[in-house]
Amino acid sequence: MQKTVYILSICALISCEVKAQSNFEEFKKKTESEYSSFKKAKEKEFEDFRNKINEEYAAFMKKAWKEFDAIKGVPMPKDDKPVPPVIYPEEDKNKPIKDNPKPFEEIIPIVKPVPQPEPIAPIEDTPKPVDVYFSFNFFGTDLKVRLEEKHRFSLRSCSENDIAKTWTILSGERYNNVINDCLSIRNQNRLCDWAYLLMLRNLSKAFFKGCDNEATLFTAFLYCQSGYKMRLANADNKLYLLYASEHIIYKKSFWIVDDEKFYPLDCDLKQLYICQASYPKERPLSLQVNTEQKLAANTSPERDLQSKRFPEVKATVHTNRNLIRFFDTYPTSMINEDFGTRWAMYANTPLSQEAKSSLYPALKSVVTGKSQIDAVNRLLNFVQTAFVYEYDDKVWGYDRAFFADETLFYPYCDCEDRSILFSRLVRDLLGLKVVLIYYPGHLATAVHFSENVTGDYVAINGTRYVICDPTFIGAPVGRTMPDMDNATAKVILLE
Repeated sequence: MQKTVYILSICALISCEVKAQSNFEEFKKKTESEYSSFKKAKEKEFEDFRNKINEEYAAFMKKAWKEFDAIKGVPMPKDDKPVPPVIYPEEDKNKPIKDNPKPFEEIIPIVKPVPQPEPIAPIEDTPKPVDVYFSFNFFGTDLKVRLEEKHRFSLRSCSENDIAKTWTILSGERYNNVINDCLSIRNQNRLCDWAYLLMLRNLSKAFFKGCDNEATLFTAFLYCQSGYKMRLANADNKLYLLYASEHIIYKKSFWIVDDEKFYPLDCDLKQLYICQASYPKERPLSLQVNTEQKLAANTSPERDLQSKRFPEVKATVHTNRNLIRFFDTYPTSMINEDFGTRWAMYANTPLSQEAKSSLYPALKSVVTGKSQIDAVNRLLNFVQTAFVYEYDDKVWGYDRAFFADETLFYPYCDCEDRSILFSRLVRDLLGLKVVLIYYPGHLATAVHFSENVTGDYVAINGTRYVICDPTFIGAPVGRTMPDMDNATAKVILLE
């Protein structure tokens, strides 16, 4: 009897579990169905909203054109004559270095990077049985997006009606996938805003080979739908793209539309017929390069670098030529009309993994276990003596700052290039804070030590930064180059 009751109890328990499992499966299916319905409804809502915005934008494009004259670009700030390198006097090498506070005129604050623009609403992918891809190249990097032959369009003319009509066609769901693919490339390859704009241009030119107006319109559409602020322009039946920038770009003509500067992507004309139509929540690009641009490897020739004072501090370095080619396109600029931010943008750009892999192991091996001052002195002398100094005017014909990778690549560099590279090495290898110090005609650095280090220093909000000058050849930590006017110096804070 007890055995029968036990068996019946087990059966009842199993029955309850089966029923519970069945109820759970039903609940799960119902929940998934409800979520799927909700997701589809939301996607349709987003798509309808975006379609409405594009319809209104296209309608406005038909009548929002006006002739504008270009304004001459902002010239590079006129600087004093560059200060040549100075050799540290031999007789000073054994003299004690005493504390010496230095005045300065101004602190240029850090400009925090902002998130990259995004589409006005999430863009739904359009699933297909088989995806067809179009491949193109961007600075030696093979990329692909979902584009097919049927996506090619023809622009009859650059009239307002033809452009608006084509924009309406582009706004259909058939181009959703390529927008999403472009944004995925931006995220996966960590492209800054400038790189993203150039990537869209490369894609469009490759897809519409020989059809410049179609390529320009397609670039403008993808750029606009990605959340960026741009304007279309026309001259002699040729389309141009103008982009808005958070930063003032030196030496580049621009047009002011609705009180904002717009720069041409590929145009040197002085007069354009510009469409003033604006897109909701559009945002200008930023020229800050906060992440390493992930480009295919194209290793540069090796280069041997060695410190003179510390011969054990040596490395055979190389970098990525594709990255160097990209940096060559970079428009130098300033933030908030403060020319000092120009150098901060270069200094805050990370060194490439390719350069790090060849340089950092060698440098780490000679600074590991050293005191902070010994480690910094080794890195300082390395930058002072391993590179050949030359004036930008003689090499380039104009003032040109280098990203850290460029200093490792090109045969010559000047004071600003050395200071930018040195600031990168100290922050990356030693984890110490660094600032740039701008004197008329010269750029140096100062390092914040957590250990007791004496020498010339600047005090910033109660924090000491000891002068380290990569162009004062042979000078140790704590020495300022002769004839520097600290009363007019500007301290540039770095990330």
